[in-house]
Amino acid sequence: MAAGREKLQHARRWVVKIGSALLTNDGQGLDAAAISRWVDQLAELRGQGVEIVLVSSGAVAEGMTRLGWSDRPDELCRLQAAAAVGQTGLVQAYEANFQRHGTHTAQVLLTHDDLTHRNRYLNARATMKTLLEMGVVPVVNENDTVVTDEFRFGDNDTLAALVANLLEADGVILLTDQLGLYTADPRRDPEAYLLQEVRAEDDSLAAMAGGGGKLGRGGMATKVRAARLAARSGAVTVIASGREESVLLRLRAGERLGTLLVPERSPMAARKQWIAGHLQARGSIVLDSGAVQALVERGKSLLPAGVRSITGHFTRGEMVLMLDEAGRIVARGLVNYSAADALKIMGKPSSAIVDTLGYISEEELVHRDNLVLA
Repeated sequence: MAAGREKLQHARRWVVKIGSALLTNDGQGLDAAAISRWVDQLAELRGQGVEIVLVSSGAVAEGMTRLGWSDRPDELCRLQAAAAVGQTGLVQAYEANFQRHGTHTAQVLLTHDDLTHRNRYLNARATMKTLLEMGVVPVVNENDTVVTDEFRFGDNDTLAALVANLLEADGVILLTDQLGLYTADPRRDPEAYLLQEVRAEDDSLAAMAGGGGKLGRGGMATKVRAARLAARSGAVTVIASGREESVLLRLRAGERLGTLLVPERSPMAARKQWIAGHLQARGSIVLDSGAVQALVERGKSLLPAGVRSITGHFTRGEMVLMLDEAGRIVARGLVNYSAADALKIMGKPSSAIVDTLGYISEEELVHRDNLVLA
């Protein structure tokens, strides 16, 4: 468990989710002073070398205030209207505050389809990774304006966990108005106590979680489910109080705040287990001896230059088998190009991809992070 706290201290990428209660002025629109304080912390984390992806609630609450509504509507169309109105204010607030630190933000609105449809998933991943490489802070929210009930993420806790999976984040910080996860509702059970460190996959946690607040959709139960989702890619999750002074900086310093939920395995082990055991191969790629040696002995990615032949009908992001020239399976992994495009670039150096295809998705045909040896 101590390794989980240490992992947060040395993590290169955090997904930070801030709930409505921490961003709004008691339901009366955005709390400008609170947002300023959050951005100051996030900017300092970036100065410490942490890549930040911010999943922010508050759009509906801000829209309600701008529209003069005191109660959250039940009708989907009115909620979507409030989100559309409020999203502009939310993004403006973040951009203005991050600009004080010389940093740009980017609005990223996602739907369930964006993270389940293979090509859209890979496009979202590539775009957000590019933003991070450029030093931009993605501000992520569900695309409430167009999403329908049956395709909702349901809450921003779940969205934060799925974004962590998408970007292979090391840590997920779910900030709330509670100190963390208790053994029971502390408002009703005086003997309830705070759980400091638990396993994310512990089935008993669900029984300890409660409901949601007035403005938000997510309660403690959604945070527990989100931690379990994040654990699938090996991310550590912390559920902590956003009312604590400098909570993000103190977590980075290793202070034992909130509830730490740790995965059963490392990020790469979790990802590679998923690749190895849960996907059906859509095609095969035969490698020359140099490419086989690079994969097996040196842990390298598969480049187009090392490919001898290709069979099957696969699209970008699907599973392929990598074979040696005797037909033995060497590895399996997620391919960066469709079969049609892979046939055009096989045997060629990566520098020739853009001239051959007219675009370049990745320099590698299969990246080592998306590859597991047989």
